[in-house]
Amino acid sequence: MTSSVINKFNRKLAVLVTSGVGTMACAYLFAFIALISLPKAIQSHDVIVIVSWIAQTFLQLVLLSIIMVGQSINSEKMDKQISETHEASLAEFEIAKTEVAELKKISAEVHQLLKDIESRLPEK
Repeated sequence: MTSSVINKFNRKLAVLVTSGVGTMACAYLFAFIALISLPKAIQSHDVIVIVSWIAQTFLQLVLLSIIMVGQSINSEKMDKQISETHEASLAEFEIAKTEVAELKKISAEVHQLLKDIESRLPEK
């Protein structure tokens, strides 16, 4: 296999995995999987085992998906804001183009008036 085929496959696989893991359904699945080992952690009566279960099992598994979902939502909001800002900028640009055209017209009229006035003045 060529490296471009491998890269293409790797990219598609990464997008597929990211899309799957970055869902609330996956977060619920991970929570369920993590909760399977909770009774054993509690039965151990060992604070370190319980804290390790919370930190290494539950938080890492569940928060991974939840953070990815949050990032996706934030990204969608940012994309919407960028799009709205872009549209507003384009509208302002169109207004500015119209105003510049009007100013050019007024400027040409003023120049013509000045030429007319100059041509009527007595020569020195």
